[in-house]
Amino acid sequence: MMLDFEPAGVYNAVFERSVIDYHQIDDVDALMPPTYGSSFERLLYEKNWIDTVQWHLEDKIRDPLIDPYLALQIKRRIDASNQARTDIVERIDDALVGALARFNALSTARLNSETPAWLLDRMSILMLKIYHMKEQMDGTDATPEHKLRCQQKYHVLEEQKQDMELAFDQLIEDVRNGIRRVKIYRQMKMYNDPTLNPILKQNPLEFIK
Repeated sequence: MMLDFEPAGVYNAVFERSVIDYHQIDDVDALMPPTYGSSFERLLYEKNWIDTVQWHLEDKIRDPLIDPYLALQIKRRIDASNQARTDIVERIDDALVGALARFNALSTARLNSETPAWLLDRMSILMLKIYHMKEQMDGTDATPEHKLRCQQKYHVLEEQKQDMELAFDQLIEDVRNGIRRVKIYRQMKMYNDPTLNPILKQNPLEFIK
């Protein structure tokens, strides 16, 4: 995949489109729309779609009256979603870090603790927070006090969005200039790995991905 870096605001716009598209349907079982073709933006859209579905699964499982068996099914689905999220973040990093590989780091380059894709992961979640906080802020059945609290939080989230966009753009610029470097460490989740989780090793047939 050939990748030309865009400002982080462009990537946030993809996340925002995914959030809006999902809420047109508002169904955790809905199929993701075929959009952006095979582009890098498609990866970002898919990543946020996973986040958005999981957001609503997390809401469902917190129902105090939920049937325990349904809660177990949702929990296992959330586990699978977390793995899918990790997998797609690593695919995004492959594209980003691969595109940055042509820039040589200086001997004095500082190591960044977070890869570009994991920063985009946080940005994707933030777009969900912004959407839902605005929803609370604009709710017709909310008290003025509730709306005010949500408005204050919304402004903080918007400020955080701008700061994270700047942080992403600065990271890419610094890597290009050789003054910062990043390393990819593959996530090694143990809780849902039937070869590593001691419970799953005892009961491999009961593991549901």
